[in-house]
Amino acid sequence: MKTVADYIRTIADFPHEGIMFRDVTTLFADPRGFRMAIDQMLHPYAGLRIDKVVGLEARGFILGGAIAHQLSIGFVPIRKKGKLPGRTISQDYKLEYGDAIVELHDDAIQPGEKVLLVDDLLATGGTAEAGIKLVERLGGEIISCAFIVDLPELGGRKKLTEMGMDVHALCALDGH
Repeated sequence: MKTVADYIRTIADFPHEGIMFRDVTTLFADPRGFRMAIDQMLHPYAGLRIDKVVGLEARGFILGGAIAHQLSIGFVPIRKKGKLPGRTISQDYKLEYGDAIVELHDDAIQPGEKVLLVDDLLATGGTAEAGIKLVERLGGEIISCAFIVDLPELGGRKKLTEMGMDVHALCALDGH
């Protein structure tokens, strides 16, 4: 029987030399693999109150939309700077290979809402940390952070747990 990790393709030296890129598009393209991933991502939250799912650009949109649909709740995108049309709040952060800024509509999360943050991959945790800070600035409460892949060597899980976050990942893969 296949696991979620079996559906993930590894591409060496992308986007630059020394990086082992974990490509989840092969997982998304397979109906059984995709269903398995969504079901497993939902499992830890059975019976919990969740008001919104927040997805980090871009693959977090695919996962977050599917999870929100399954839970019959709203989905909120956190996007790269300049991509949202309304009034936004922004947060800068560091990536493995650079700096970036993400934004959230300033009315997307209401104070007291319980939020599940989702993305495909947890590396250094920089993007997730920025997303958490945005949600919290609007008064939302992150109940958990869910990922398909954790890259433990890069320390993202440690960073998020030190922030007091509950973190779930469907698999852990070696490398960068």
